[in-house]
Parts: sequence; C-alpha cells; structure tokens
Amino acid sequence: MASLLKEGEAGIVRNVADLRKWQPGAPRAGCQALEKGIEAMTSQSGRSPRPALVAAEPQLFVADIKASCDFFTQKLGFAIVFVYGEPPFYAQVKRDGAQLNLRCVDAPVIDPALRDRESLLSAAITVAAADGIKQLFLEFQSAGIVFHQTLKQEPWGARNFIVKDPDGNLLLFAGPAG
Repeated sequence: MASLLKEGEAGIVRNVADLRKWQPGAPRAGCQALEKGIEAMTSQSGRSPRPALVAAEPQLFVADIKASCDFFTQKLGFAIVFVYGEPPFYAQVKRDGAQLNLRCVDAPVIDPALRDRESLLSAAITVAAADGIKQLFLEFQSAGIVFHQTLKQEPWGARNFIVKDPDGNLLLFAGPAG
C-alpha cells in the first residue's frame, strides 16, 4: 500500500506493515480502519448509513447518435435529455423513469450474431402494472418497431418483449403477470 503521507510524520500509520510494527500502548492515530476494516468506521450515531441506489442508466453503443436519438424519440416515445459533442458522440434519452445513455462507437462492441443467438440484452426496462406491458407492446407495434421477441408470458410469471434498435441493441421491456 503506497503512503500518501510525508516521510517522518510521527504517530501516523501509513500501511498495514507499519501497523504490525507498533508496540502495545503506542498511539495509533487514524488506524482504526486498518486494524478492523472499513466496517469499523461509523458515523456519530454509531451506525454507517447504507447508500441508497436510486437509478441505473444502461449505456447503449450506437453508430450514429442522431439516428439513435430519432429512433428513441420517434418510435419509442423517449425524450432527449442531452446530446454532447461536435459531432455528437454521447447522449441520454428518457421516458418516465427510464434513462438510457447512448455512446457512439466505430464498430459493434458485441458480435451481432452472438447477441441475437443468445438474446444478450443491452437494457431491461420495467413497467409497474400488468396492463401496462401489453399497452406498451401495442404502442410500439403500431410505431413499426422490429421485435426480437414479441410479447410473451415467462414461466416465472413476468410478461415481456424485446425490441431491437437500429444498432442491434436488445431492449427488454417487462411487466408483472396480469
């Protein structure tokens, strides 16, 4: 473990090897985490707050940011949050609580034949209510979407379908059984 402290600073433990050199009773300023692990470090209340995860933003690899933004806005009903770069190479689209990041790349990151054969998903998006998944499927169908998998009931109870975007990314849309 490399030290970020200046040489010769007294009473400071710089790494685990230094910790082992300390004699019983010697001051051990700042070494609680080294002795007992990071879990030993707590807040004033005695408990470490657990960070709350609030969202996931899958990143899709695309060949053309403008074409991809057009697909998501015109066909899937998303809105553009931002487009970055000149020429554009990064963007984000959003529909309700679902956000997708779009990253321009020169060549496919995943072998297209493997992705299709194994149904390798780029993102999974869920709806809250059982009737919502059928309504969403019909909306996309009327927009002329290409489906990798049409709406179906899974053995575990979920109802889902998979959309293929112009770059071949597979997007799972799922909802609870109704």
